[in-house]
Amino acid sequence: MLLSWFRLTLPIAAIFAFRMLGLFMLIPVFSIYGQQLQYASPILIGVALGAYGFSQGIMQMPFGILSDHFGRKKLLFIGLLIFALGSLLGSFTHSIYGIITARIIQGCGAIGSVLIALLADLVEDNNRSKAMAIIGMSIGISFALAMILSPIMAQHYGLSSIFQLTTIMALAGILIVNFFIPKVTAEKKPQSFAIKHLQESFYPRDLKQCHIGIFGQHFILTSSFFAIPLILKTINAPLTKFYLTLMLVAFIIMLPTIAICEKSNNRVPLFKFSIVAVIIGQLLLLLVPHEIKFTWISLLVYFGAFNILEALFPSMIAKAANPALKGTATGIYSTMQFIGIFFGGICSGYCYQYLGINGIFAINALLSVSYFIYINRG
Repeated sequence: MLLSWFRLTLPIAAIFAFRMLGLFMLIPVFSIYGQQLQYASPILIGVALGAYGFSQGIMQMPFGILSDHFGRKKLLFIGLLIFALGSLLGSFTHSIYGIITARIIQGCGAIGSVLIALLADLVEDNNRSKAMAIIGMSIGISFALAMILSPIMAQHYGLSSIFQLTTIMALAGILIVNFFIPKVTAEKKPQSFAIKHLQESFYPRDLKQCHIGIFGQHFILTSSFFAIPLILKTINAPLTKFYLTLMLVAFIIMLPTIAICEKSNNRVPLFKFSIVAVIIGQLLLLLVPHEIKFTWISLLVYFGAFNILEALFPSMIAKAANPALKGTATGIYSTMQFIGIFFGGICSGYCYQYLGINGIFAINALLSVSYFIYINRG
């Protein structure tokens, strides 16, 4: 049985990783290399970073709902094909408006909710937390690889190479869906769509806590990575070495932490501790001098917490969702995630133009504190 659930999880985790790697690779370099695009400005660079989240936010719920009715594989094929087309456009454009358009098209391939619902359909309850943890770790690994690879690719081959790689990954995802994903529909197919399904998939406290939390998680990620490349450029930090050491240490911290948490079933304290670490990381980025060693330590605190939360949130949403409405619940969850990306990009562009880099970290810290207060309310 162990081998069975693990085999079912791996191809889904691979699709997550392939898709997210291409998207994450733009984050650590775009605020620098995006300045080379025609018509670029700080605000439009922020819009381009967040544009993907805008269309993802719109399309996640329709994809999740449709997958409940028509099956997961059909929606995965459609979503990955749209994602590949947007990536292909991005590889040919040389203007900020072309990149914005490409990012919007990429985002219309909104399969995150379908993948989470698919995993919940295939893996039995007693192994679901472990499977969701693997999904979270696959996203974290893709993020770490993106931090390492994207500075090299952007420096030597330009931004277009990142979009070219993303196109290849989307096509690889289609092959995985075709050859390694079994045909499956929802565990219990709903009779028809109703507004109450949205209410049942959002308002319960455990679900709402996940939805709001993932919004903040990716708002902070996107806005932070508008500012961080600019800081590293100012202090002349070697990007590849900086990101490589940062991600390696962050994962050395995360992996045993998640394993101990799953073994002891002690998720809630770890979840709250990780939120506190996000707050501390953002405050350090706001208050400590922008020197290489201080920036590295500040980011280690933040990314250690980020990686843990990326592993915990998918497991939490799958456990809390109604089995008949997993696609809908994960659709809302993924919508909130990508709306966070959208607003994080927009807000960071405006903050940088009018308040400077410290304004970005101040807003991130305030958002984190507000969420910590919310999850501790009675």
